Amino acid sequence: MSWQTYVDQQLVGTGHVTQAAIIGHDGNVWAASAGFSLKPGEGKGVCANFADPSKAFANGITVSGNKYLAIKADDRSCYGKRGAGGCVTVKTGQAVLIGVYDEKIQPGQAATAVERLGDYLIENGY
Repeated sequence: MSWQTYVDQQLVGTGHVTQAAIIGHDGNVWAASAGFSLKPGEGKGVCANFADPSKAFANGITVSGNKYLAIKADDRSCYGKRGAGGCVTVKTGQAVLIGVYDEKIQPGQAATAVERLGDYLIENGY
């Protein structure tokens, strides 16, 4: 399965994430949903939050030009909130998954969708 297929079917296709991307640990985008892009430096910033989770709490999580207030951050997952929406980022062995959700989606549903794909990729060596 291609990285784009994971984004389209396993993230956005669940209906629990409105936009998504998969990036490498270097911050480069491997695949993204239609209309979703990271601004220069955002991918590296997302990845840096896993190395030092305190940065997420101090600086927030910036994805696609939107800054989210960090509500959870550790070396595997960082969750951010912005109004009634938010973002979920999950680190695997080779990639970082980014899912964004809006006010129509429950935060727990979005987190489950992204974390589940993260678990699958880790179990399969990615």
